[in-house]
Amino acid sequence: MLAKAVGISLRSVQRILEAHQLVPHRVRTFKLSNDPRFADKLKNIVGLYVDPPAHAVVLSLDEKSQIQALDRTQPGLPMKRGRAGTMTHDYKRHGTTTLFAALNVLDGTIIGRNMKRHRHQEFIRFLNAVDAHVPSRKNIHAIVDNYATHKHPKVREWLTQHPRWTFHFTPTSASWLNAVEGFFAKLTSRRLKRGVFTSVADLKAAINRFVEETNSHPKPFVWTADPKRVLALSNAGSKR
Repeated sequence: MLAKAVGISLRSVQRILEAHQLVPHRVRTFKLSNDPRFADKLKNIVGLYVDPPAHAVVLSLDEKSQIQALDRTQPGLPMKRGRAGTMTHDYKRHGTTTLFAALNVLDGTIIGRNMKRHRHQEFIRFLNAVDAHVPSRKNIHAIVDNYATHKHPKVREWLTQHPRWTFHFTPTSASWLNAVEGFFAKLTSRRLKRGVFTSVADLKAAINRFVEETNSHPKPFVWTADPKRVLALSNAGSKR
């Protein structure tokens, strides 16, 4: 199409694109945070990752909602030489579950609970479970996103009753700062994406096994990006 529009040969177009490293057939999406306190929140959260407070636990909290128990209409076939594994395009739905998870940044372990819904009631139940799990002598710094449930009046009331807890909110449209998102990505790619689940109970059991396997060989979360570079890229993107 380019060659026809410009009036040159196809190979000439290819050479020009290669010389300038242009890929017009690709588009990369991006999302910039419009949070006026983006820089302060970024530095605060990265500070928790790289220099956590003494006598405290740093937890990355979030929920993965509406995880579907999908059953394939026909059994798939395993991969073999020269052929990829197969899976039917259509599926049967058997219900959903929501996984609440807390990643301990210091040792990489996961506290997880499956619940039917993801309202403030379920979130408070999860907070109680985490509170019981963490030794009472430790303060808790929890990194959470801006989902309305996390800022519900009942949740704020719970926080006033549990003074050892401190919430640190990620900037708007910057959930990538929340370390537990990496765990959710692994759960999706390694267990859910190709899974076959005949019931919600089957799905929950698979999720719980994955959490147990993660905790049997945990890896501490290590932040490597320079906050100054992140801010520079964000500022450059906002000026486009």
